Amino acid sequence: MFEEAGKFLAARLLSETESSAQVELESGKRVKVKTANILLKFEKPTPAQLIENAQRISQTIELELAWEFSPDEEFGFADLAREYFSSSAIQDATLEQQAGTLLRLFEAPHYFRRAGKGRFRKASAEILAQALAGIEKKKLISRLIEQWVQDLIQGQCPQAIREQLYRILFKPDKNAPEYKAVVEASRATRLGPLDLLVKAGAIDSPYQFHWKRFLLENFPRGTTFPKLQATPILEELPLSAAHAFSIDDSATTEIDDALSVQGLGTGTVLVGIHIAAPGLAILPGSPTDVVARSRLSTVYMPGYKVTMLPDDVVQSYTLQEGRECPAVSLYLTVDEATLEVRGSETRLDRVRIEANLRHDQLDTLVTAQWLEDTAIVQGSAAPVLHKQRAELAFLFRLARHLKGRREVVRGKPETFNRPDYNFRLLENQGAEPKGTETVQISVRQRGAPLDLIVSEAMILANSTWGSWLAELGVPGIYRSQASLSPGVKVRMGTKALPHAGIGVKSYAWSSSPLRRYTDLVNQWQIIACARHGKTAALAAPFKPKDADLFSIISSFDAAYSAYNAYQGAMERFWTLKYLQQNAITEISATVFRENMVRADELPLVLTVAGAQGLPRGARLRVRLGDIDEVSLDVNGTALARLDALTDTAASQPGVEDEDGDDSIVAGPIAIVVDLTDSDSANSNPSSDNDVS
Repeated sequence: MFEEAGKFLAARLLSETESSAQVELESGKRVKVKTANILLKFEKPTPAQLIENAQRISQTIELELAWEFSPDEEFGFADLAREYFSSSAIQDATLEQQAGTLLRLFEAPHYFRRAGKGRFRKASAEILAQALAGIEKKKLISRLIEQWVQDLIQGQCPQAIREQLYRILFKPDKNAPEYKAVVEASRATRLGPLDLLVKAGAIDSPYQFHWKRFLLENFPRGTTFPKLQATPILEELPLSAAHAFSIDDSATTEIDDALSVQGLGTGTVLVGIHIAAPGLAILPGSPTDVVARSRLSTVYMPGYKVTMLPDDVVQSYTLQEGRECPAVSLYLTVDEATLEVRGSETRLDRVRIEANLRHDQLDTLVTAQWLEDTAIVQGSAAPVLHKQRAELAFLFRLARHLKGRREVVRGKPETFNRPDYNFRLLENQGAEPKGTETVQISVRQRGAPLDLIVSEAMILANSTWGSWLAELGVPGIYRSQASLSPGVKVRMGTKALPHAGIGVKSYAWSSSPLRRYTDLVNQWQIIACARHGKTAALAAPFKPKDADLFSIISSFDAAYSAYNAYQGAMERFWTLKYLQQNAITEISATVFRENMVRADELPLVLTVAGAQGLPRGARLRVRLGDIDEVSLDVNGTALARLDALTDTAASQPGVEDEDGDDSIVAGPIAIVVDLTDSDSANSNPSSDNDVS
């Protein structure tokens, strides 16, 4: 009988030397065994019988009694067998009893630890007590798992599993009993873990399910801020002659940007693009910077947001009307007739904010016709809007000119055929939603005058500053796109490379430092350029090839993608709620991919049975199926074709979308429907989809 790789085997001895033996196993296989591994030699019984008898005898040995009999010092298995089985201290135990003792000692490491080949040492009383308690605990947990499995199979969710629901599904500890119970029940019922838990009633609120999952993955310590005080801007900044105004949605509290126009009617106009300047007060490595860098961006969702900075900090630097606000200002000298930009200058100054204009209040009033024809009077417009009418009219002319220039570089025009959707939850008043609020969905058409004015101004600022940083040898965080070819994505880096989707030679996010960390980083670099000019590379916080800059890019890319994915998921959730609340069972939709359609009047994509083989752009009447608020899924069935029964719809204008959103499909949980910033009027529907 010998030990091999932690197992005890018995075989027939064929030959033997001083160091090894050749043996034949019961199977007929011959193996070489080291002499040191041989524990017993015998003539009878057969090897198979010995092992069988030894296993039977081993189970008769009471471990507690054997532990009592064993000496405190090291001992051999035959010694303990003699003490346990023999009535005489000098009489050896039988061969089977010795073998049985060896097997029993080996399988009870909590009572006896191994001290060599066939030799053991008893555990101390204290260690044994701990080991036995651990074994008992394992047995208890095993029984608990069995009970939980039965409860889940019967459609009941144990409280312990309910409390660990999100970790079980999304960040599981595979050794945890709750996880093991779900896995076993899932195997037994042949249901996926999520389906199993839904059926067992583990999810009381689908909205809370999505929200808590997001928090677990992105804010495991919660969304509350540590105590922070806004650092005052101590620098004496000159007061600009400009009177600026911002254009945002009513829900926007982080007002990052404003515009001004001076010199209308003189032939040369000075256009100001003014960006809130937290970078003048928040320094790299400061407590406020640590918080901003940990969050990296504001998170938007219908009816709620998680800001990058605490509200009192934001309010210290936001461009609030009626105040003289510190700003990083880009002043552009523009020919009033040709609209050509003749020069630019960056200044650190204070700017009077005359008004905070709101998209949702003014988009229906500020039309292209109203801006172009001064004979049109709209008495319902706010008086301040009339005061800015000439400035808005000029900025609208300039925006269209700038857009046209970009489209020449792009090689084709931008198409704004799909609207932006705004979500409003009637009962929550900005508080964290419960998931039961009444939802309103409204439309803001892409490319509306106010939207175009802001987006083109931000593109101009971000591209101008990006090029300026590169000229001075100061690194920044850039977004680039090599071409508009399918599959060529927008990338982030530290080099000033062309952005084909927008049609500019370089593009550095700089216009939203209150809500996006990359913009705050770029603002620090721009401030260094404004203060030091050609020597800015020496004074800027981040130097060329700075490893910290690459780390920021990597972290931001991951966080921003996760935040946008959650925003898209929540927009889909509230769209499905809207369907339920308004008892909508049928919709009109347009095919954009095999079996996939996009609703014509809602931000919704879904799979549709019966749409096989239809061309891109075909319009259908679709009956909606059951809505699953947990998986965020809904399917449809094609009822009728709404357009002409030809394939010409595939080439109809207005079907193409430049932002690549056709890659988005309906599906469970992680589905992203729309990645635009719902809280900001600065979203531009270009290929980058994030120019503000």
